[in-house]
Amino acid sequence: MPPEDRFPTDRPVSARVWDYWLGGKNHYEVDRAAGERVARDVPAIVPAARSDRLFLGRCVRHLAGDEGVRQFLDVGTGLPTVDNTHEIAQRVAPESRVVYVDNDPLVLAHARALLAGAPEGATDYIDADVHDPGHILAEAARTLDFDRPVALMMLALLHFVTDDGEARRIVRTFTDALAPGSFVAVSHACLDVDATRAAADAWNSSGTPQLLRARTAKEIEALFDGLELLEPGVVSCPRWRPEPSPWGEPQETMPFCGVARKPLS
Repeated sequence: MPPEDRFPTDRPVSARVWDYWLGGKNHYEVDRAAGERVARDVPAIVPAARSDRLFLGRCVRHLAGDEGVRQFLDVGTGLPTVDNTHEIAQRVAPESRVVYVDNDPLVLAHARALLAGAPEGATDYIDADVHDPGHILAEAARTLDFDRPVALMMLALLHFVTDDGEARRIVRTFTDALAPGSFVAVSHACLDVDATRAAADAWNSSGTPQLLRARTAKEIEALFDGLELLEPGVVSCPRWRPEPSPWGEPQETMPFCGVARKPLS
């Protein structure tokens, strides 16, 4: 297959635009142009992307360190950058097993080339779409033991599922398959922040094929129905268990997040 068919360069791709905002190198001119257009209209988008990435680090450190999770299913992982899920988890516990899922061929090509895990654990990659969670679960079962707790990571993903019922179906299908004591982590563009509506409009007019559906904090919280939200609940990403700081509460950004546990009984 010609490279231009596998890695389309005639239109922006969300994972590559996100990589551009994070200061990465895995993007093309069309992605930079789209990222610049959105950032020009909504300057808060770059700090929002970076706050989401920092939440990933705090979340995985908590789950691997404080909760003892040793299995992670990272759906919609995006392009590899500094401190990916397996690096953080295996730094805490080298035996951690991590499965990445994405349907962007460029993401998967980079993942296979760059994401080598610790020899004590395991790292795998699945080419699949979040709209088919059954397929993802079947493929992930080659690496993960779903009779034991798993941390399901869906960061900056579900706002690309524009139908509310479909978003709930996806989460429910995953959580039904997880063992009690598993965790679900979600980050999502939130309409409770004033800039979010403008950011969503700018994104949806930027030419990417993925439309974005921002939701309110209550709508994001509803995605965790049947699960036990950890403190502090659904909050702006910088405010989820922030590192100690002498400057008080971190500034609010557009993505909100939450982490929840599947009840033990």
